[in-house]
Amino acid sequence: MAISYKDSGVDVERGYKAVELMKKHVKSTYTDGVLGDIGSFGGFFAMPKDVKNPVLVAGTDGVGTKLKYAIIADKHDTIGIDAVAMCVNDIVCQGAKPLFFLDYFATGALSPEKVAEVVKGVAEGCRQSGAALIGGETAEMPGFYPDGDYDVAGFAVGVVDRKKIINGANIKSGDVLIGIKSSGVHSNGYSLVRKLWGEDINVLKKCDEELGARPIDVLLTPTKIYVNSILELISKVKVKGIAHITGGGFIENIPRIFPEGIGCVIDTASYELPVLFRIMQQRSGLKKEQMYNTFNMGIGMVVCVKKEDVQATVSQLEKTGEKCVVLGKTVKGSGVILK
Repeated sequence: MAISYKDSGVDVERGYKAVELMKKHVKSTYTDGVLGDIGSFGGFFAMPKDVKNPVLVAGTDGVGTKLKYAIIADKHDTIGIDAVAMCVNDIVCQGAKPLFFLDYFATGALSPEKVAEVVKGVAEGCRQSGAALIGGETAEMPGFYPDGDYDVAGFAVGVVDRKKIINGANIKSGDVLIGIKSSGVHSNGYSLVRKLWGEDINVLKKCDEELGARPIDVLLTPTKIYVNSILELISKVKVKGIAHITGGGFIENIPRIFPEGIGCVIDTASYELPVLFRIMQQRSGLKKEQMYNTFNMGIGMVVCVKKEDVQATVSQLEKTGEKCVVLGKTVKGSGVILK
């Protein structure tokens, strides 16, 4: 008796349908650099002609266990924004303009409609960041993922002129750190978040009086994409360094942009901590330092500028709709000191 690929759990017809459903979302991201069409073995993208000495900057990431909330809420149209955001927010820290993105989606049994919803979110993230979605992989892996579960990840490639690379090398003691506010938890720390809020969808869908909203809505808020605001800022202000506040929070991410012998002092009273983080600290019993080493604490990006450029930086960020705060300053030493 013959056993077909479909008998083993892989239905190629579902894959074909998924591709058809996602085509319109993919094409909506195309920019002038895109060559060819979806369905090729590789994605083609022409190098921009307006960059004199181009350097490519690449970043890859996933969404982590935030996916669990998308799955139990059966809401899949925003998680792709997170996948894009985690990558493009990283590469823009080097001053790079995102060019293109590729995604990876893997599941046990493929639902064409579900993968199309995820890709819809990926396409939205690409449009927000100006990146073209030029390809990806949809993998059906029976017996590997539990029923209904899936994973999504991706990578982005951007370009920056070699003379305009931002790497923090010129940061000195006395420079100022400006935080740009986040849209929530973003996509880090969800293994702890799920311990604190649980996974009972009936509870998560009930309005929490202290939070002032349904927890599931707050916890599935997409990661903010800062690309356009940052690119506008660096075109007008000399930015010395940029840190994307992801896993490891303030403690691990901010020092990544400092040269040897430089640390910083952060005034945690410089802004009002969002209620979500206050609730999580109460529920977890974590100390302040542990919270700032786990979550973004309401700050998604930190930029470092000279003291005399602070006002211009804040004004420019506000022009692009960002809410920002002067967080602290650099000092001689190492690491992050929280006041």
